[in-house]
Amino acid sequence: MRNTGTALWLSIASDLRDDLSEGRYGPGDKLPTEAQLAERFGVNRHTIRHALSALVEDGLVRTRRGAGVFVTARPTEYPIGKRVRFTENLLKAGRMPAKRTLSLEIRLATDGEARALGIALGDPVLAYHGLSLADGQPVALAESVFPLERLSGLEHALREADSVTLALKKIGVADYTRASTRVTAVLANATQALHLHLREGDPLLRTTSVNVDQDHLPVEYGRTWFAGDRVTLTLEA
Repeated sequence: MRNTGTALWLSIASDLRDDLSEGRYGPGDKLPTEAQLAERFGVNRHTIRHALSALVEDGLVRTRRGAGVFVTARPTEYPIGKRVRFTENLLKAGRMPAKRTLSLEIRLATDGEARALGIALGDPVLAYHGLSLADGQPVALAESVFPLERLSGLEHALREADSVTLALKKIGVADYTRASTRVTAVLANATQALHLHLREGDPLLRTTSVNVDQDHLPVEYGRTWFAGDRVTLTLEA
């Protein structure tokens, strides 16, 4: 039996802290539901809620309405410089990178895309949409637009490589660098929230960028939406 001189919620909060410190639940993991914890500790859900509130105040967990309680993930340091490579950035930060292709489509360039890529309005472009993960947790949604006539064979290369860097190398673009980057704070829409396991309206960091090849010709116009609490963007000279 528990020490009756200690408030039950304090004792439960202490036990849950032990669970976290011993690695039973890692960064980004979802804790059991209030009902499951109430059954485990033999108390009512109000007591569990009180204990979880203490962990929230300590910054150990965060709640997501309708989703549950999650262990606070350590934000990933993500450098933004002339050479931005997702896999390299994540590995340097000690995280395991992964990417998932959501869609690939050929369509006509919009006005903004045409200006960014130095092509004519309505020229064909290849649009790539993907989800980036760190240690299995989604951290960013990306949209990359490529000038199709300038990059023949890219669609096939992307379907094979599932990596922009490798796909560009396959069609003869040995290297590319970042020509410009703009960072904006935005709120997640319903689709973004679904992919990133967030709530609609949660904060995102959006980067808008143009990458150029060794001849300084634009090869990629990209926008990336980072989960605001999972990534720390750092600007490199």
